[in-house]
Amino acid sequence: MTDISMHQQYPGLDVLSRPAEEFVNDPSVERMWAMKAMEHAEVYFNILCSVDPKLLRLTPHDDLIYKTFRETFPDMKVDKINEEELKSHEQKEKWRPFCQQFKDTVEDYSFGTLMRADCTGEYSEENSILTTRIQFYAVELARNKEGLNDIVRKTYKPKENVKK
Repeated sequence: MTDISMHQQYPGLDVLSRPAEEFVNDPSVERMWAMKAMEHAEVYFNILCSVDPKLLRLTPHDDLIYKTFRETFPDMKVDKINEEELKSHEQKEKWRPFCQQFKDTVEDYSFGTLMRADCTGEYSEENSILTTRIQFYAVELARNKEGLNDIVRKTYKPKENVKK
């Protein structure tokens, strides 16, 4: 879905691009963030079901993101992500500089994005972790390049887009 149709379907969505400091736990804004994150997850999963993940390009900077990710996190297992480990104080200290270096090159690098904890499963409440967009790209690029997402296309079929 294009940005134009997203804005037509969800009036007021442009408010999500405003600085977070302007909002104080506004439930309507939280719902819009969740809807946009879920829509992104559904689109991405359908693409994984349809295309060889090794051929998939997520950004114009895929090679740099993957190379930097593996230099920073050479031993990180990306098949199954433990949310507590990912969000531990120690890991946050490593992720922060990794994320910041893409601030000016990756659009929406800090945007809240859903990532599957276990790459063999689909998105569900139990199998989804809220991360930043750049963390999502780093992990999913590794999964794609390392063949871990190949199982998705063999196991699942794309789902028809259901209007919410």
